[in-house]
Amino acid sequence: MVVIEPEPEEVKESPSPEEEEGEDSFEDALTQDQLHQRALNQANDAKAEGNKLFGAGKYDEALLQYELALQIAPEVPSSEEVRSMCHANRAVCFLKVGRYDDAIKECTKALELKPSYVKALLRRGEAQEKLDHYEEAISDMKKIIEIDPSNDQARRTIMRLEPLAAEKREKMKEEMIDQENHPHPFFLHPLKGKKRSREVEGDGELSVGTFWNERR
Repeated sequence: MVVIEPEPEEVKESPSPEEEEGEDSFEDALTQDQLHQRALNQANDAKAEGNKLFGAGKYDEALLQYELALQIAPEVPSSEEVRSMCHANRAVCFLKVGRYDDAIKECTKALELKPSYVKALLRRGEAQEKLDHYEEAISDMKKIIEIDPSNDQARRTIMRLEPLAAEKREKMKEEMIDQENHPHPFFLHPLKGKKRSREVEGDGELSVGTFWNERR
């Protein structure tokens, strides 16, 4: 009787800990890159949907899509472009609905990601002008010229805003002079109200009623 024995198993040399760590790191890095790319693609899709909604005049819905894109996009250098664009596009939406402070904030976020973003500077300058912040708007236009000396729009805006900024400075100066010449009655007799408060409360502290009495 012939006994057939199983062939001995081939003994494989176990990889060293360094080799195992290297293989795992490569796989992890590849998976992470794939996840980032997938998220980036989804963010671009959300941004594209936001652009469609903006074109249809649906600014509130467009804002939500741009916000979704910002939430999806991974915070890696490869996503800085789409994130800066989403912030700048949200700024345009806010401009359309008259929320100028929010527009300024979104442009600033876009510029933090991309300091040379000319469109973000233009939009922030426009929002500043709407709020009569002429000096700030001029500052943004000057930054644009530093980036792009051939930008005629920024030059024209500076020429248009400089007289308005000068007029505003002059008006503020006149108001300050007027306040110095005609101070509020309360500041002319600061101790009068304090004395009256002692009579009412007896503890030397100004009462709410005292302030109101002085302002009448």
